[in-house]
Amino acid sequence: MIGSSIIHLDQVDSTNNYAANQLLTKSLNEGTVFVAACQHSGRGQGESRWESKDGLNLTFSIVLYPVRIEIFRQFSISQAISLGIADFLSTEVEGVSIKWPNDIYVADKKIAGILIETAISGGKFTRAIVGIGLNVNQEKFVSDAPNPVSLKNIIEKNYDLAEVLAGLCAKIDRRYQSLITFGQDALHREYEDLLYQKGRWAGFEAENRVFEGKITGVERDGKLLIETREGELKGFYFKEVGFRKGSD
Repeated sequence: MIGSSIIHLDQVDSTNNYAANQLLTKSLNEGTVFVAACQHSGRGQGESRWESKDGLNLTFSIVLYPVRIEIFRQFSISQAISLGIADFLSTEVEGVSIKWPNDIYVADKKIAGILIETAISGGKFTRAIVGIGLNVNQEKFVSDAPNPVSLKNIIEKNYDLAEVLAGLCAKIDRRYQSLITFGQDALHREYEDLLYQKGRWAGFEAENRVFEGKITGVERDGKLLIETREGELKGFYFKEVGFRKGSD
């Protein structure tokens, strides 16, 4: 069960890096969580960095062994984790959505991010390290991230980080077990229903051009589907398309 073993760290560069290094020399139970009070080089997708003031937010990584998930369904892991976080946040706030592929939004602001790093051997996943950053009690953000928000910004109360972590782990575990037991189809429709800006006209950037479109859904392999004003349905993989600045 995710969270049955929680290892607390005072300071690391990245909990994903720490977990990966631990796996080089020891066996860890599935669901082991590494949580850091201070993560000074937290990573997001690509070259982005995750801002988190020491002791105010949750920065942690989960060790998983998704050996029963086919490689071509890798995106299903991201779907399960995203839905688990959304499940937890929806018990606290309204307006939770998933900005494709796996940023968690409240209204038009980003409250959580996910970074999943997998290893493959013999045509199967051998492990997945799921890094999660959730803004909890931080009130001011100083990085150039355009739209961060925390639970405290919204609810105006201090949260107990241990209680939040326990709640998150329980919700994520439920979604992960559903994926392992019932497969991707059990999650896919709910993921699509929570897509940020789904069905709304918005500006997008792809292939060095700007166009208007609306998100209609996502394919099982993670390809985002966008309908253009001209009625053409286009599919994009991660980093091939983004919201035009100022439209999200």
